[in-house]
Amino acid sequence: MVLETKRLVLREFARDDWQAVHVYAAAADVVAFMEWGPNTEDDTKSYVQNMIVTQRQEPRKVYEVAITLKQDGSLIGGCGLHVEAHAKAALGYCLNRTLWGNGYATEAAYALCKYGFRELQLHRIFATCRPDNTASERVMEKLGMTREGVRREHFYAKGQWQSSLLYSILANEFVEL
Repeated sequence: MVLETKRLVLREFARDDWQAVHVYAAAADVVAFMEWGPNTEDDTKSYVQNMIVTQRQEPRKVYEVAITLKQDGSLIGGCGLHVEAHAKAALGYCLNRTLWGNGYATEAAYALCKYGFRELQLHRIFATCRPDNTASERVMEKLGMTREGVRREHFYAKGQWQSSLLYSILANEFVEL
């Protein structure tokens, strides 16, 4: 799977991507709001290998892709759809800190939502973020997602109970640009 946007190419992960992934996956400020990380090198290598395995699964349920810059091919982050029963999927994204604030997360997430609705025939795509992660919340709002509420302390990670804001968008609400 390869998706192109104005500035990005979203492509399948390859084995050699682990070092570029590790740059952001090991950064404490990048993963502060994630359930995982900061990664060790072994964690990142394992993640990339697991994503390669998911590419061959039938039926495919995990669409994790590398976000690369169209201009030079550099890997700047990852974005994914995790397909669940009844035509719904969870959306997630993570970017190298040095490129925050440029609209890349929104651009990549939009392309993946478009793929999900158009190619995978999804009915609903949802995403969550920690309540303090205002940048991620803005991405969801820019995608046209609706805030459904707060999932209070629904999982335990990094030594404490975590809450999440829940957003979603339905196929009939998604506006193609």
